Amino acid sequence: MKTSDFNYDLPKELIAQHPLEKRSNSRLLLLNKKTGEIKHEHFYDIYDHLNKGDVLVLNDTRVLPARIHGSREGKEEHIEFLLLKRLNGGDVWECLCKPGKKVKIGTKIFFSDKLKAEVIDIAEDGNRFIEFKYDGIFEEILDELGEMPLPPYITEKLEDKERYQTVYSKVEGSAAAPTAGLHFTLELLEKLEEKGVEILYITLHVGLGTFRPVKVDDVKNHNMHSEFYVISEEVAEKINRAKSENRRIVSVGTTSVRTLETASDEDGFVKESSGWTDIFIYPGYKFKCVDALITNFHLPESTLLMLVSAFSSKDIILNAYKVAVDEKYRFFSFGDAMFLY
Repeated sequence: MKTSDFNYDLPKELIAQHPLEKRSNSRLLLLNKKTGEIKHEHFYDIYDHLNKGDVLVLNDTRVLPARIHGSREGKEEHIEFLLLKRLNGGDVWECLCKPGKKVKIGTKIFFSDKLKAEVIDIAEDGNRFIEFKYDGIFEEILDELGEMPLPPYITEKLEDKERYQTVYSKVEGSAAAPTAGLHFTLELLEKLEEKGVEILYITLHVGLGTFRPVKVDDVKNHNMHSEFYVISEEVAEKINRAKSENRRIVSVGTTSVRTLETASDEDGFVKESSGWTDIFIYPGYKFKCVDALITNFHLPESTLLMLVSAFSSKDIILNAYKVAVDEKYRFFSFGDAMFLY
């Protein structure tokens, strides 16, 4: 299976540069994952397609304002740091640095009077391990100094940081948003609960590896990035009860899919767990837990497009993407959504 099999043509003007004024006004492409039948609606119409008893699983991770700017102590130059991964909950972070050549082991970095750091190691891929020193609460300082780490294909400035967060974001730790969830409003979630849809929250901290292109010709040779996830005992029990009653598990986003499929056994029952997952889902994978999927439109030749293709078929998904391009849907993080059922 070739990476090039997952390519498609996308006009640049269809890459959404900003969120819509109202989250749930985005468009929704309904796709029957077996027949390929397509319908066009709006996201608020998801209410009509989720049934009483369905379990809607959302990722409650919260994006850190993880892009910060500093300089070497005593120097005037500008260095950008992107916080990727916190090590063991402490003050050491794996960071992407630009320009990296100025950031050697032992280099001391100045961000503000409240925040300083030292480079303690360099990873094989060139990322730096940086130990932060600060006065106060780290997350509060980061919120004050940091910028949202928007994907490279979004070039316009985001005026409101909260628009790159889901309305239910709670657990800080992501370097990117679980974008399928950006379409939900609190009002829509309340309406779904009133209808009898069971809403559950899991956590997977999204890394920037989600945007990393697949650079190998053969899909099977790709090394998947790892991300930290948590499923509580209560949530696992509720999912398992639904599975035993043949109720539908609807995943919001590929991050929720990867978490559920990592933690489930061959019969689709989920265990309480936390840890790192590097599960790579591409066509040929047999889904164990997830029955339906709400997702955005993904980059050509990306692992996310491969996952969605595995959930349906490559031909059905690429045809749906062609239709979405023809119908001028908005693509990627701030773009429109698809419901595969």
